[in-house]
Amino acid sequence: MNSPTRLVRTGLAGLLLAALSACGSSGSLGSLTAPFGSIGSAPMAQAPATRQASRIRGGETVAVNRYLWNASLDVLNFLPIQSVDPFTGVIVTGFGTPPGGSRAYRATIHVSDPALDARALNVALATRAGPVSAETQRAIEDAILSRARELRIRDGNI
Repeated sequence: MNSPTRLVRTGLAGLLLAALSACGSSGSLGSLTAPFGSIGSAPMAQAPATRQASRIRGGETVAVNRYLWNASLDVLNFLPIQSVDPFTGVIVTGFGTPPGGSRAYRATIHVSDPALDARALNVALATRAGPVSAETQRAIEDAILSRARELRIRDGNI
């Protein structure tokens, strides 16, 4: 390949990379995993006890509880995040092994309500061999609920 062709290809590749980088977000996963700001940060103006993420979708408002959301991410922090949607309350993770464990797990978490309530939390946990036992799933749900309560107490919103 002659040098003018190589120069044109290099220039086009550089332009493509610059265009693609401009399309992305800030590059920080923190904005996706903590859509409500950090738990210990200064309160926002008009901050109710349960701050919510909400967005209008065809006339319906969808909201999730920030304590359940952040507690889910805290408890399952050993799992790689595949996708998050704080507006519908869905967190999907890939397979990951807990510290000191030998079995890989993956989870799908759905926070369905703005209330800090057990009924607002749905956890589906699986191994490579299939779904986990009901006791294991209940233990994860209890850990998330306990962590959410700790976060709310620490925030002083009790």
